[in-house]
Amino acid sequence: MNTFGFFVGLITLLIIGFGFFWVIRGEKYLGYLWWPYFMAAGTLLVAISLFLANDWASVLMGILGGSLIWGSTEFKEQAVRAELGWFPFNQKKIRPPFADVIGKWKAPRL
Repeated sequence: MNTFGFFVGLITLLIIGFGFFWVIRGEKYLGYLWWPYFMAAGTLLVAISLFLANDWASVLMGILGGSLIWGSTEFKEQAVRAELGWFPFNQKKIRPPFADVIGKWKAPRL
């Protein structure tokens, strides 16, 4: 019996579930202007996963990278939800490097 697919599915479910948590916390403490950094980290992890020989390491890197890319597109929507009062709002967020430049870019959406 091959359980690889089962465990990959289970790990995918857990990583995506954790993605909801880190998007909420990330926007609360960092703010939505951090989205390019999360997208770059996710893209880097997906690219690294292409070159890993170990199947498990490749799968984990790819899923985590995909979750980071997805999460980066959710930062702006999470900021709107926090402003509406659906989630805790934090006034004292950590501004990213080049925040003035990033603020002029349109945040991505899926």
